Amino acid sequence: MKFTFTEKRMGSSEELREYTRRKVGKLDRFFKTEAEAFVTFSLERGRYLAEITIHNNGMYYRASELTSDMYASVDSGVAAIERQIRRNKTRLEKRLRDGAFDKESSYVPSYAPVEAKEEKEDEEFKIVRSKHFSIKPMSPEEAILQMNLLGHEFFVFKNMQEDDAVSVVYKRKQGGYGMICDDGTQEA
Repeated sequence: MKFTFTEKRMGSSEELREYTRRKVGKLDRFFKTEAEAFVTFSLERGRYLAEITIHNNGMYYRASELTSDMYASVDSGVAAIERQIRRNKTRLEKRLRDGAFDKESSYVPSYAPVEAKEEKEDEEFKIVRSKHFSIKPMSPEEAILQMNLLGHEFFVFKNMQEDDAVSVVYKRKQGGYGMICDDGTQEA
């Protein structure tokens, strides 16, 4: 697994990076091809945030954990990604390594409660409502204004500043706004 580490408002020791390589590296057993792991360490209001994103075979797996100890944040992030994979294992089995679930993991972080909740496995993706609307060309600022006026968490629009590319603006949990744009390329 290839690792990329980023640090925000803090430094990280080689010991922490090695610990993270070892813990996140255990997830490599799920993947057919070599995965890429992007790990961000940051300090927010005296608490440690570990954001772990794994990219493999066109899929992204992401977890973000905020605790009072960076090692615990890494452990929680790894456990969260493993839960995501297990919860969706039927849908993911074509993208994951054959036999990835043969030897079930008994990984439980040392700080986790002894009684682990049973996760619902392979919940059905049920669309309960569908909307159709025309997507209007506008600037990202106009889209954010429209989103706020509607009281929504995200808004889809054609971005006038990007040759009418379909884009989405959204409210970020950490505050501020984010934007996702179609770059016109397609992955195989």
